[in-house]
Amino acid sequence: MIRRHVKKRLPAPTPVLRPLLPPAERLLPYLRLIDSTRIYSNFGPLARELGRRISELLSLPPESVVTAASGTAALIGAILACAGRAREERPLAIVPSFTFVATAAAVEACGYEVRLLDVDSESFLLDPARAASYEAIDRVGVVVPVAPFGRPVVQKAWIEFRQKTGVEVVIDGAACFEAASAAPELLLGEIPVVMSFHATKSYATGEGGGVITTNVDLAYRIVQALNFGFLDDRDCRMASINGKMSEYHAAVGLAELDGWSEKARALAGVSSAYRRHFNALGLQNRFVGSPSIASCYALFRCETLEEAEAVAASLSENSVGHRLWYGRGVHNHSYYRGAPHEGLPVTEDLAQLLVGLPVAPDLEDYKISEVVQCLSPIFPNAKPQRLPRIAIR
Repeated sequence: MIRRHVKKRLPAPTPVLRPLLPPAERLLPYLRLIDSTRIYSNFGPLARELGRRISELLSLPPESVVTAASGTAALIGAILACAGRAREERPLAIVPSFTFVATAAAVEACGYEVRLLDVDSESFLLDPARAASYEAIDRVGVVVPVAPFGRPVVQKAWIEFRQKTGVEVVIDGAACFEAASAAPELLLGEIPVVMSFHATKSYATGEGGGVITTNVDLAYRIVQALNFGFLDDRDCRMASINGKMSEYHAAVGLAELDGWSEKARALAGVSSAYRRHFNALGLQNRFVGSPSIASCYALFRCETLEEAEAVAASLSENSVGHRLWYGRGVHNHSYYRGAPHEGLPVTEDLAQLLVGLPVAPDLEDYKISEVVQCLSPIFPNAKPQRLPRIAIR
């Protein structure tokens, strides 16, 4: 009798992030408007309407939101409008190393030299007091605090920092759309907050971004910075880029707003399901999810590098996508390896110990259970607590 070798069947892959944008039928009315106006860019009617509707959602005046071609373009435009290009006497920009590399890329695009600071181990945030005591603060032209994973940055302390040091501040709040919606009075104000509307974010236009500020004069300067330095005429009057949002991406953004409540509930349900399944294994304290961070992220916090490697290996063996969303910190990217810093022990830990797990608005409960079960052999001594079952909607 001949025995045939039977190959072990691997489970269907579960991607770490599977975006879901508005369906074609919801887009169609907006695309027909584009056909009728024959305006495709240059802060067209749909881009202006998107800014107005987001302002209304955030309980802000209608001119508070400036749309942009991407989150990175929005960040460059905000820096140019606030601080201008780097000057000889102030060539430095302070950036936390615990962030996506786009933060550093944006300040460099404005001519600044990157200086990296560490973050707090619990909040993941840059500390204004630490930034103010930076040894070369008198040579710093701009500080870019980051809202890591959409965890919000409160404006008050940074307004006080700006008054004390004279250094301009631009907040990189790439994923904090939900947090800003929940507490605009704390998180939004005169300091510009930059958001990404990339497909990977909870609220998305496919590619795009925006800057939010209650300072209307600053908002107009941001428009100018994103439009070749033009404002009301074709004379370039400031350092600038072409960073305008197209009408097609604005159409996606408007259709996204039309269905935002339903999508937000679905993403919140995914976080709730993760909590329930992790609680069943006694790992509830290791999960970091919505509402403490944006609902497009689900993080598992490991305690050691060995543990993180075991988690990653188990997920890989079961065809479950996972990611270190910020790599190992900006300072570990090849290009930024020489960027000066004063030591980054917290970033070194956080960046490699926070493992991103799969998220999608339509991620089924059984898939979430499968993801969590991949980790159970690694933590045999964890003790579950009894919690009521929360259904995904």
